[in-house]
Formats: sequence, structure tokens, C-alpha cells
Amino acid sequence: MHLRSYSSILAIAFLFLINGCQSSKLEPVSAGYDYFPLETGQFTIYDITEQNYSLNAAPVQRTYQLKEVVGDSYLDVTGNKAFRLIRYRRSTANKPWQADSVWSARLVNNEAIRTENGLDFVKLLFPVSDQLTWDGNRLNSAENDDYQLRNSRQPYRVSDKQYDETVTVIAQNDSTLVSQDKRLDVYARQVGLIYKERTQLQFCSSSPGCIGKYQIDYGIRQIYRIQQYGKE
Repeated sequence: MHLRSYSSILAIAFLFLINGCQSSKLEPVSAGYDYFPLETGQFTIYDITEQNYSLNAAPVQRTYQLKEVVGDSYLDVTGNKAFRLIRYRRSTANKPWQADSVWSARLVNNEAIRTENGLDFVKLLFPVSDQLTWDGNRLNSAENDDYQLRNSRQPYRVSDKQYDETVTVIAQNDSTLVSQDKRLDVYARQVGLIYKERTQLQFCSSSPGCIGKYQIDYGIRQIYRIQQYGKE
């Protein structure tokens, strides 16, 4: 083989190697893993409004702040890398933070998983794309709960700030004469969860006169809005 031909083969092989390395580096971003970032020291603060309804009592409304900090990583019982999520709560912005709970999160293969109050939920599936559907309860013993991803890479405004690339996960959005169940999460690229809504209400159906008037018997309406994020 001529030296020139041998050099050309080496050059082509080197280009393939470079391109391969670049592709592997770009793959996590193109798949959308950065919608669910996990890095020790990363924190997010949410403003939360909550209304609780119960029979024969006035609705109870609460507003408070929740801070979630990504703690150290560790190996879980399955041998996968996970991160502690250290959660704090306070009633107003001028009050000190109080310890609330410790949850965890991990990325395993093509799933973003959060452990909340001891239960695993599949929050996102990768690569992100519209109409992607999965069972959010696949890893726990609860009944099937189909999630669907919509509005991928679309802008979304929370309060006075717009996030240019987001995805919305709809867990449920049903409303009937006797109940309403609306649950959705919005994630922004390189930020994580920026908005969360959970509305689960039961309307009066005990007498013909109240059916269809959306008179709330009991339930909850809860909204998370991102207020601040960064790294400690």
C-alpha cells in the first residue's frame, strides 16, 4: 500500500472517530435529558398556592414557598446512580426555611424517575417528542396512569418570565358533571420543573338540584410556579 493511500485511510478513520465522539456528546441534549437536570447543589424555589375543600366547611387557602436542593449522589438498591432531593418549606419569603422532606431522583436508561413519599414515578420519557405516552405508575403498585408529552420545545411563561424551550406532561385533564381531574407538569430546558398544576375535585351529585352546577364537595387545587433557581 502506498504511503499516501495509507495516510488517507487514517485521516478518514480519524474523522469518523471525531464525528462519533461529537455525536455521543450531543445525544443527551437532542434526547432532552436536560429537561430533567440533576447536579449536586442545584436548587429551585417555588411559590405554591393551594385550596383545600371539604364538606360542610369553608375552603382553606394556603400560600407558601418550597425549596428543593439536589444533594449528593449515591447508588440505590438497584445499583443505579440517584440524587437526594432535600426539600424545605416556609410560609413567606421573609421567614427561615424549615426542613420538610427528602425525596430522590434518577435518570435510568430513557426514564426520568422521582421517588416521592416512598413511591417511584416515571416523570419523563426520552427522547422527548409530542404525543409520547407512558405509564407514570409503571414502577409502583398503583393503577395505570397514562402520561402524555405535548408542546415539546415550545415557549412557556410563568409569572413574568418566559422559558423558550419547554415540554408539557399531561397526566390527566378530565372534567365531568361530577368531578374534575387535571394534572400537568411543565419542564424547561436546563432548568427542570417550572410549573405544576394538580386539581382533583368532586362536585355535588347527592341531589338533582346540584348536579351540573359544579358545587365543590371536596378536593384540592394546587399550583407550583417557579420563583428562582440556581446553584448553591
